[in-house]
Amino acid sequence: MRAIVQRVTKATVTVGDEQVSSIGRGLCVLLGISTEDTQREADYIVRKILNLRLFEDENGRAWSKSVTDSGFEVLCVSQFTLQCILKGNKPDFHSAMPAELAQPFYNSILENMRSAYRPEYIKDGKFGARMQVHIQNDGPVTIELTSPTVDPKQLSKLEKQQQRKEKTRSKGPSESGRDKGALRPRPDPNASSGAEGDVSSEREP
Repeated sequence: MRAIVQRVTKATVTVGDEQVSSIGRGLCVLLGISTEDTQREADYIVRKILNLRLFEDENGRAWSKSVTDSGFEVLCVSQFTLQCILKGNKPDFHSAMPAELAQPFYNSILENMRSAYRPEYIKDGKFGARMQVHIQNDGPVTIELTSPTVDPKQLSKLEKQQQRKEKTRSKGPSESGRDKGALRPRPDPNASSGAEGDVSSEREP
């Protein structure tokens, strides 16, 4: 999942001649969902958007407060073109989640964001429509977010470790203490307590 987060003084979305959303100071987020994305990626992106420290505090100290700390708004706009892969000069969008799957997934992201913050402060565009997004970037400040992915080599390593542990347990209590000691796998200092890329281990949100 990819998101372009812009700090704005104001932003609006219009479809044709109709304005469908607008915010004052806050964040405008362009969000692209891939075919591989799951709830884990969605949770990561929501948490980062709401906790990025892109605003100054009451003393004017920069990079001190998040959008939620400051009581500002968020305008989120679905943008499948963020999943573009260039083939020469021609964009290819096959890695973007199909619209019939992306729309309910995108709506669930908005609901999670509203649940974590103030529902009336989370605005969005019109999914699937040809929109005009007017962004007054403040700074300019633009942050690109990409959800973490699992390293296939590390995943294979963790799976082999689990298989060895299961084989050791399946031997049962009939083994001698010496045999058990020989078969007991050594702890891997690089192995995490959860899935690789678990964002819950991050020091900051």
